[in-house]
Amino acid sequence: MNPFAYAKAASPSSALTEFSNERSARYIAGGTTILDLMKIAVEAPPLLIDINALPLASIEVTGDAIRIGALARLRDVAENEIVRSRLPFVAIALEQSASPQLRNMATIGGNLLQRTRCPYFRDIATPCNKRAPGSGCGALDGENRREAALGTSEHCIATHPSDLAVTLAALDATVHVTGLGGNREIALHDFYRVPGDTPQVETSLEPGELIVAVSLPLLSYGARSTYVKVRDRAQYDFALASAAVALDLDGSTIREARVALGGIATIPWRSPGAEGALRGAPATRASFERAAEAALVDARGRGGNDYKIPLAKRTLVRALEIAAV
Repeated sequence: MNPFAYAKAASPSSALTEFSNERSARYIAGGTTILDLMKIAVEAPPLLIDINALPLASIEVTGDAIRIGALARLRDVAENEIVRSRLPFVAIALEQSASPQLRNMATIGGNLLQRTRCPYFRDIATPCNKRAPGSGCGALDGENRREAALGTSEHCIATHPSDLAVTLAALDATVHVTGLGGNREIALHDFYRVPGDTPQVETSLEPGELIVAVSLPLLSYGARSTYVKVRDRAQYDFALASAAVALDLDGSTIREARVALGGIATIPWRSPGAEGALRGAPATRASFERAAEAALVDARGRGGNDYKIPLAKRTLVRALEIAAV
């Protein structure tokens, strides 16, 4: 690990001041991602700005949304009674994330910014356009069993690792940030960026911007939601395919639906195609299978990850079946 300086911030403004003095600095809260990446030399910030003292850990209902502070721990959000009753798929996704020890430390803001587990990204001896722009993408023709089949480009096929972010994509959550240019709100569908020809640019955050909270709309039908995750092992593993769904039913007819996929795309993948296929359809397996086909119509495998496409379809069908009960 390279040498680095360390500073504690007492307020958002002091955190921004520290960053303005060192534009290559990184913020640290739970540290469950940044420290790992520093240990393997993927990241080498000259300064870590500790933001744990900032008052950003509240969980509260504001109007028709629940606002969650960026420093709220994953465990606390998963155990929150409003989240569990009104948006159960958020709690389910969090409970299936990482390990209990990591959920006790990891924060909501940090979870949204965690970086891919692609082995080429995490091995500095291999080519990776996300880590070293212009070096190539080793996964394109290499080991790509865990890589993405949606939202990819010829420059990157790395999968986004977050479970939580998949449910937030289905909700169309809002990310609240503060930065040197002031405060702003970013819709989640604008927050993440597909790799295109700049895979190193993963979000729409400006340099130094700090996530302060996330607002989750309290859908009237959010209680009829679930999250299904398929992985190699039952504990502490990342999704091979996952699906976050919420259904609004009128008897056996689907009035409205929210669908997002994980483990299969370079970003948390909202599927308007699947939602459109479900709207007005009967809540039957045949309808769910048509929605799954619509969700994966643009998917492209790279050999080792071809299996993910039918797996994602089955995962989505299963999630819809559970939510429809």
